[in-house]
Amino acid sequence: MNSLRSFYYLRAGVAFAWVAAVLLSAPAPLALAAALLVVYPAWDALANVLDARRSGGLQANPGQKFNALVSVITAVAMAVAFVLRGNAGGVLVFGVWALLAGLFQLAVGIRRRKLGGQVFMMISGAQSALAGVVFIVQSFGVAPGLAQLAPYAAFGGLYFLLSALWLTFRKPRPSPSMS
Repeated sequence: MNSLRSFYYLRAGVAFAWVAAVLLSAPAPLALAAALLVVYPAWDALANVLDARRSGGLQANPGQKFNALVSVITAVAMAVAFVLRGNAGGVLVFGVWALLAGLFQLAVGIRRRKLGGQVFMMISGAQSALAGVVFIVQSFGVAPGLAQLAPYAAFGGLYFLLSALWLTFRKPRPSPSMS
């Protein structure tokens, strides 16, 4: 439980740091925007591997294994999309990834619901999936800039922080043998 709580604090901190980097660099040159968008799913891949290792390994957590793989592919696809289609290509890839990552996060939250604090992860996953659909649609019109994508990461960080706080301050349930 302590490792999950610490992990959620780490995820929140990285998300907030990414948002700060985006906002401090806005409006970012295309190369910096591309780099920041590539880093986001790359970090998600690493985070899924770290979390899976703490929860029995990648073999015991196929959803996280698949999510990590999707995030690695996304980071590579993001770089290619920026080269080929600029910001609109990057936003399209980001949207597809947000949709898939959100669905996987929702599934992991449902699977872990007995651990506590998972309602925030389930909400975050659902919101990520919805945001992904919106980003995909927007990529075919006037694609949002990097600063307009920052709230997505900020909400993700907030949900990780709320889950970490829940795990920090919740009252432990008495074990059945103590009743």
